[in-house]
Amino acid sequence: MSVVIVIPARHASTRYPGKPLVPLTGAGGRARSLIRRSWDAAMAVPGIDRVIVATDDDRIRDHAQGFGAQVAMTSPDCRNGTERVAEAVAALDLSPEIVVNLQGDAPLTPSWFVEDLVAGLRTAPEAQVATPVLRCSGAMREDLLADRRAGRVGGTTAVFGHDGRALYFSKEVVPFVPVAPAPEAPSPVFHHVGVYAYRPAALAEYATWPEGVLERLEGLEQLRFLERGRHVLCVEVEARGRQFWELNNPEDVPRLEAMMRAMQID
Repeated sequence: MSVVIVIPARHASTRYPGKPLVPLTGAGGRARSLIRRSWDAAMAVPGIDRVIVATDDDRIRDHAQGFGAQVAMTSPDCRNGTERVAEAVAALDLSPEIVVNLQGDAPLTPSWFVEDLVAGLRTAPEAQVATPVLRCSGAMREDLLADRRAGRVGGTTAVFGHDGRALYFSKEVVPFVPVAPAPEAPSPVFHHVGVYAYRPAALAEYATWPEGVLERLEGLEQLRFLERGRHVLCVEVEARGRQFWELNNPEDVPRLEAMMRAMQID
């Protein structure tokens, strides 16, 4: 077995309880749950050997099994998706080359994001983890700033070195840009896409570490790797005309549904 996708999903979200079961209506008027749409996105990725939903909730398990997903039950004590993925991989006794964490709140993730991520990790033997980043246009940067001004947790941004090695991730919009770029112009801000590819040893190691200070402050699980000095590779991906957003708050539902209509996703 080479590449496994695990979709972590929990019902007791602090910001949005029951989020995995929230229906999203596509362009054709068909409503499907967030977890179903995330599973559909995972199943569309070429070269994947298995897709697994990892949850601690019977409602999510029953719903996911109802549309044909394989489900791994995990502990309610998992503090984040990476811990849940690690537990699922250990429980199922899997031995893949790469484990992909496709978080259950990112149903618009294009298949090539995951393909590029896996390819990036395979060509960077020094990296233990890889994650995709998307360069923001001026307009997308303004959307992120608008969320922060409104007190909403929007997208996460990433800062990395010339070799792609991650320096920091934040829910603030970083780096600071003194002059705002035009709406259609590229900006120096990169939106972090909530997908990870791990080498199994790094994933197993992660689950043994306590929560880091920066991880707790930002609420970003990937910072635990950085706080432990591990090499996290940022892989720049191309939108290819696709819109992308994660479902973080109830206010994001109409935004995602509008994007699905615009892209003719049923």
